[in-house]
Amino acid sequence: MDNTLLQYGQENFNLPHDVVKLPSEGRFYASKKKSVKVGYLTAADENILMSTNPDDLIINLVRSKVYEHDLRPDDMLNGDIEAILIFLRNTSFGPEYNITAVDPQTGKRFETEVLLDSLDFKVPSIKPNDDGTYSITLPKSGTNLKIRPLTYKELQDIEKLGETYPKGRVAPKITWKLMKQIVSVEGDSTEQTKSKFIEGLPIMDSKYIRNFLFENEPSIDLRKTLLAPSGEKVEVTITFGAEFFRVFF
Repeated sequence: MDNTLLQYGQENFNLPHDVVKLPSEGRFYASKKKSVKVGYLTAADENILMSTNPDDLIINLVRSKVYEHDLRPDDMLNGDIEAILIFLRNTSFGPEYNITAVDPQTGKRFETEVLLDSLDFKVPSIKPNDDGTYSITLPKSGTNLKIRPLTYKELQDIEKLGETYPKGRVAPKITWKLMKQIVSVEGDSTEQTKSKFIEGLPIMDSKYIRNFLFENEPSIDLRKTLLAPSGEKVEVTITFGAEFFRVFF
């Protein structure tokens, strides 16, 4: 076994755990695993929960709780990570989750409760190719592309890279994402071809790629429609910041 895997939870197979179904059904992974074994939170995990950086908290927590030899949390899609986080919170603290929203009628903030175990999978209508890519034709340029969704780790790395960008300059996060999302351009997967293509990519096509992946990447549907005190309906979105776990600390 690769020694680098020992920083994850693979050595903890004998600890109490359960099986969590993945929204992706493993379609994007070499192992094709539709579910993963996930350990329950213990007192020792409070050290991770009190981490000062919420992004590090999430990835470190999932690394320590996923008990699989052939699927690293770093290589998992965002939606699968979210499914694991919801399982960990539900089994440790219960499904009740308090959030703050704004009443559209009065403009006043109010607190309400969402049951996390009522969240459903978002099931896309378009399935990926066998290799975990999507084949698309761009509406403006007519170019044929193969694209893929980014892993949780890739998304976090891009955000961290942006934070180190020189002050006063705009970090090209969209370009960085496109370089990873685009697998090939008309069958050409070289970095040079992709870079040149992105440089002249019409904004309509760039938006199409972004919207396509958003609509078709398997995930948890984190949107809930609630009733405000005024009787008006308001849509909220569950987020996974530090408060998702730290509210109990």
